[in-house]
Amino acid sequence: MRLGTTLPQFGDAADEADRIGDFAAAAEEAGAASLWVGDRLLAAVDPQVGYAGTDTIPAEFRRALDPFALLAVAASATSRATLGTSVLVGPLYPPAVLARSLGTISAIARGRLVAGLGIGWSPEEYAGAGLDFDHRGARLDELLDGLDTLWSDTPAPLTGPRFPLPAAHVDTPRERPALYLSAWTESALRRVGRRADGWLPVGRLPGVDIEGQARALRRFRANVDGAATEAGRDPAEVGTALRVNVDAGADAAAIADGTRRLVDATGFTDVFVDLLYVARGLDATLDLVREVLRRLA
Repeated sequence: MRLGTTLPQFGDAADEADRIGDFAAAAEEAGAASLWVGDRLLAAVDPQVGYAGTDTIPAEFRRALDPFALLAVAASATSRATLGTSVLVGPLYPPAVLARSLGTISAIARGRLVAGLGIGWSPEEYAGAGLDFDHRGARLDELLDGLDTLWSDTPAPLTGPRFPLPAAHVDTPRERPALYLSAWTESALRRVGRRADGWLPVGRLPGVDIEGQARALRRFRANVDGAATEAGRDPAEVGTALRVNVDAGADAAAIADGTRRLVDATGFTDVFVDLLYVARGLDATLDLVREVLRRLA
């Protein structure tokens, strides 16, 4: 198992933003194989769509640090850990802007970046970016086309209806980031199989049906593999990075035991835990990361 964690980014983490580099270095030294950030533009007071099937948005999301800035800091402070986004709301960003930002971070990190993209769930975030919430999947497809073009060796125009651009030079990253996608619907899973380097599944711990989660995750993975085969790709080349969202109140023993059971049941070996609701403050979060890593060593 390659076990990683999220970087402190939301809620009270904003009060300790100047220590994120120290946290990243210490987590890597403790054995964290990967460090991840998310993407929250804003938290609506009265959301049209709530978080994770609810009608509200967690209070922690009212304060959010910029994912690109955090990744740049972590890239400078570490040398081994994979750095990833789970996930950037891809359609909020024009391809040229995203290509430059991700390319810069990839160069700083010397090729350790995994760019995870999704379509998001918040209409208000789209409004905050001046965009229509509809047709998000089509915007993501056009974004992926644009990144492929901008990171190619030969400049070419972007001809899509949403992001037209004449042929242009964009600094190519030292190593093109791997592009992973978040996906749960059949169409989104098939997109992963057709054109992504990997898939970003999500599990939850503790106190949930591990076997039920595992069956669902294996079924979703089968859809990804089927689409990859139909597209003439080797399904084995489509990776995964399993995010484990940890519920409030869990201790290190429960997190470690549940993570091991979920990994054993799914076969996914690249895993990271999100401790947002479990620990407050960078010191407490780092202590918990160390203890979970020790138990899973």
